Amino acid sequence: MKLVSAIIKPFKLDDVREALSEIGVQGVTVTEVKGFGRQKGHTELYRGAEYVVDFLPKVKIEAAVDDNQVDQVIETISNSANTGKIGDGKIFVVNLEQAIRIRTGETGPEAL
Repeated sequence: MKLVSAIIKPFKLDDVREALSEIGVQGVTVTEVKGFGRQKGHTELYRGAEYVVDFLPKVKIEAAVDDNQVDQVIETISNSANTGKIGDGKIFVVNLEQAIRIRTGETGPEAL
């Protein structure tokens, strides 16, 4: 099992969610986050004063998937979140040692 985490632009969330549903990903966790990478923020003008926005709003999507789904999930997220512009985001994949469904006590891939 793997935990796939993706940091994407907020307006791409619906596209990514729908695409993941189409390939059979049954559940995702979504968190509003802020951060920066190579974008390094930007400057904005507010009431005549210029200020720097260091942390940009992003959305973090996490999905626990079976090993045989990982490549398809990565490709799906990449394709549906891509705008071709700086700040499209990143995808991280980590090993998931164990998953437990609290309601039934199921473990492993059955808990996903």
